[in-house]
Amino acid sequence: MGLDPRGPRFAAALTSLVLAIVLVTGSGWLLAAQALVFAIGVFAGPGRAPYGLLYRHLVAPRLAPPTEREDPRPVRFAQGVGLGFAVVGTAGYLAGATALGVTATAFALFAAFLNAAFGLCLGCEMYLRYRRLAPARD
Repeated sequence: MGLDPRGPRFAAALTSLVLAIVLVTGSGWLLAAQALVFAIGVFAGPGRAPYGLLYRHLVAPRLAPPTEREDPRPVRFAQGVGLGFAVVGTAGYLAGATALGVTATAFALFAAFLNAAFGLCLGCEMYLRYRRLAPARD
């Protein structure tokens, strides 16, 4: 069973909010918390990540059933990309390399905002392009 495509967009909206707050406050600890959210999405799956659980239990019951489902693998990959940026940004902020923290956070915010506002998941697109280029495994 696939994901309701509205769930990752909801998660991207919350992620955008958190990342914007990180940029305003410079809080490496808040970015570390967001990195943990990404890590749960990578290792447990997007539907079991905190924002996915919020969507499933608080938002989805108030909506019509989804008309389509999507493969969770690209979303999981995108969470991994976000995790990478969040870890680098956290390290930058906490080590005093504020420019690195701001840059990594800004890249993650850009990607999350594109997904939330326009449904364009850059990490998902990266995953799909990789799959097209990778040799077939039998």
